[in-house]
Amino acid sequence: MVYNSKELVRIAKRENNPKRNYLVINRLQGKHIPVKPAEALAMFRALADQVPQSYAGPRTLVIGFAETATAIGAALASALGAYYIQTTREEVAGAEYLYFSEEHSHATQQRLVKNDLKRMLPDVDRILFAEDEVTTGKTIRHLIDRLEEENPGQVTYAAASILNGMDAQALEDWKSRRISVFYLVKTEQADYEQALQGYVKKGISLDSGCAAFGKHVVELEADGWMDARRLVFSDAYETACMHLWEQVKERSGFPLTGRILVLGTEEFMYPALLAAEQMERGGAEVWFHATTRSPIAVYEEERYPLHVRYPLPSFYDQNRQTYVYDLGVYDSVWIFTDAHCAEREGVDALVRAVSLWNNNICVVRWC
Repeated sequence: MVYNSKELVRIAKRENNPKRNYLVINRLQGKHIPVKPAEALAMFRALADQVPQSYAGPRTLVIGFAETATAIGAALASALGAYYIQTTREEVAGAEYLYFSEEHSHATQQRLVKNDLKRMLPDVDRILFAEDEVTTGKTIRHLIDRLEEENPGQVTYAAASILNGMDAQALEDWKSRRISVFYLVKTEQADYEQALQGYVKKGISLDSGCAAFGKHVVELEADGWMDARRLVFSDAYETACMHLWEQVKERSGFPLTGRILVLGTEEFMYPALLAAEQMERGGAEVWFHATTRSPIAVYEEERYPLHVRYPLPSFYDQNRQTYVYDLGVYDSVWIFTDAHCAEREGVDALVRAVSLWNNNICVVRWC
């Protein structure tokens, strides 16, 4: 498939973010908008095809950016047979962190587990950053600066993204610093603000607090968790994800047929996406997306990408608000999370939101 910005890009309005008013939504990424799993994974693999074969193998470390690019990074590492780690905003047990900033985000502070980097850097030659979109390149530059402060001259750097909106000056700056750039689609940002004009009919923000739980809400605890916030080898991570799927298939309380929704939670996307792909291969009509920390305005107009918003306490921190958008009607809904069992408010709130439209719900916890 030939990808282009008209096919992929939808522009939404960030809420209460003066740093950047717009949000680029990729309709095939599986974050905010439901997507067929095979289409998302095909796009991720097409990005991997843009990366030279010299990056294949265990001498490459792929770093995926949370939260929207965690699945992209994992898929890229898998295609390359590389090591993988994702950035995070969550607390990781026993971790020391390397902090850096993502200036345009609603939550500007990002971090990377430093313990694993120290252990791994002597064994790799290249770090490949994975993103959904590189706009100015500042976030990646911030992280490179932090890495170079602690580990000067040890590796070379490159970035791979589905979309690249860097202007000529930014690209020249990266070239002068020998940072390679790979992408699937080149985009122009000049008209993104203008694309938000004309939306006047506010969409719906639904409080799920009064909804009743669906019939036979099932919760499954799966073993063999592998946390990509810590360093993983892509082959081992892929195997662990497939073991998760096998447990779901063997212990599922509902038929894996009909119209199915699979929901990931925040940074936890790739294992859920692989399970969704397996359901799809079994003949079901499967759709995938995920909860997000991003507060995005919703509008009724059909051409606008998001129409109904469900505010929720986070699975990972009940004092933090998260969101899911445009839930539909399905024969069964499968919620995949790696949040620990202590946080119940987020789980119950999402189940209630899904229950507004659906009866058969399974919560799969892998932690």
